[in-house]
Amino acid sequence: MAHLSAGKVNFSTLRELARKDLVSLLEKFNGTKAIFWDEELTGPIGLVAEYSFLKELDVVKMFQLKRGRIPSVAVKNILFITRPQIELMDCIADNLHCEENQGHSANKEYQLIFVSRRCAVCEQRLKDKGVYGTLTSIDELPVDFYPLDSDVISMELDSVFKDLYVDNDTSSLHQIARGLMTVQSLYGIFPNIVGKGRHVRNIFELMTRMRRDIGVDCDPPMSPLFDTLMIIDRTVDLVTPVVTQLTYEGLIDEFYGIKHNTVKLPGEKFQAGASGGQSPRSDDNTVKSIVLNSAEELYADLRDKNFSAVGTTLSRKAKAISAQYEERHEAKTVSELKQFVAKLPQMQATKQSLALHTSIAELVKEITISDAFQEALQVEQDLLNGIDTDKVCPYIEDFICKQEPLTKVLRLICLQSASNSGLKPRVLEHYKREIVHAYGFQHMITLHNLEARPFTVIRRALNLTVDDVNEITPTDISYVHSIYAPLSVRLVQWAAKPGWKQISDVLNLIPGPLVQETQPISMDLRSYIHSSIEETKVTLVFFLGGCTYAEISALRFLSKRDDAPTDYLIATTNITNGENFLNCLSETLNNSLV
Repeated sequence: MAHLSAGKVNFSTLRELARKDLVSLLEKFNGTKAIFWDEELTGPIGLVAEYSFLKELDVVKMFQLKRGRIPSVAVKNILFITRPQIELMDCIADNLHCEENQGHSANKEYQLIFVSRRCAVCEQRLKDKGVYGTLTSIDELPVDFYPLDSDVISMELDSVFKDLYVDNDTSSLHQIARGLMTVQSLYGIFPNIVGKGRHVRNIFELMTRMRRDIGVDCDPPMSPLFDTLMIIDRTVDLVTPVVTQLTYEGLIDEFYGIKHNTVKLPGEKFQAGASGGQSPRSDDNTVKSIVLNSAEELYADLRDKNFSAVGTTLSRKAKAISAQYEERHEAKTVSELKQFVAKLPQMQATKQSLALHTSIAELVKEITISDAFQEALQVEQDLLNGIDTDKVCPYIEDFICKQEPLTKVLRLICLQSASNSGLKPRVLEHYKREIVHAYGFQHMITLHNLEARPFTVIRRALNLTVDDVNEITPTDISYVHSIYAPLSVRLVQWAAKPGWKQISDVLNLIPGPLVQETQPISMDLRSYIHSSIEETKVTLVFFLGGCTYAEISALRFLSKRDDAPTDYLIATTNITNGENFLNCLSETLNNSLV
């Protein structure tokens, strides 16, 4: 995990804090332990504590939490580690009733651990089910941020956008504010907090209240590592999540899904051992699970490139490694042979990494060169440019007639709606009618809340669509979509230089208030700030409601520019893409917000 400490801010500190909290909690329970995991937590917790680490804490078995009789295991402690959700409480109650019926509960202790906060409603549910008294203890493991890489941390909360904007459930805001307070406790106060969107002010006020409750005198006595916290509410930019990502990492996520830094790919495409120094983990005979992060040098080089540049990069790397192997013929002396042999392990690891990413790139290319992908991409780019957005799109009609997955249809309809500043009534009614015929009556009002915005004005004012994008050696963030610059990142770019005051008219067209605040700082810290912030500026960009890998790549691009006024690190509630974003929303069809 050394790569986590390689950035401008050492995010491995967050990982160590989570591990320390986990150790403290598990050491409370004497004796052997079996953990029953909420399935959605195994990935996030795996980012901070692998199984070998848990074994050192007397964890002998781990199982997925599900209804029914739990596997018989000879341990003293049964630990249920779960999110605070009612349906999971019902599952635990069912487990405990089965244990009582089997007569196992007398010689075991049952512990419930909430991640990352206790929930009174969940505890009441356990009481209603008659199992609350069976639990020896109820604790919480307050892990709010998981480090994904040296410049990215995530809360791994996939439902936040739906909770906030579909269900009007704001309970997650407290956890978000607490998580940002944890970041402050580790890396120093955010002197400046700015942002745009409906809930940015709420988060700032919660943080202010929490800081006041703790006491300003208890602020960390250290020089702040961040100059600014910038909060971007996802509702500020609903276009970017539905636009196809065209970076290497973005396309892997679009086609196969990257979850907690891991992607699952068809196993037959990979030879054993071809994974940058470690074999891809085999889940079964047909799937390979591969970890993707900057610990692998080649992946760190490839991930943010437009896919058009990946083939050239791989070819150049292959020639370089071939040339290195040829050096063995030039070694004449014992000393030269020793030098060559010393380089062999790194060369072999690079060769394996090259083989792995060549295979992945071939998988991605099989899709990107297809007529179906190219045609869909062309339609998408025409819509972004405002071409025929006021008419029924024949391509979308064809998609519906073929009964393509509804999320694919919705992505294009959402994009057309945004690009046209709202669909014309006759176009919207036509799409509704066609969707009902193709997908069923239950989808009659799926498109009821298509949101109209003056996107055309915003697109032109902020130069969101760019002609003649250089995909190989980019000069603008629009390279991540080959034509479109993410609105969210363009706003970040303007905030740094020349400033949001220059685009105040445009900001007024974007929903949600503008927040620009400074945090009061104790006298003891003022000298630290003046001596440190002026040396280098680092901005933490927090996405409320999720961000895409393309947005992350765009922010990395801005950080690497020679004239960059600040370095950007990324925090987010979760990583998303078009399919995930719309799947999350379509769970509540009557309130789909697009």
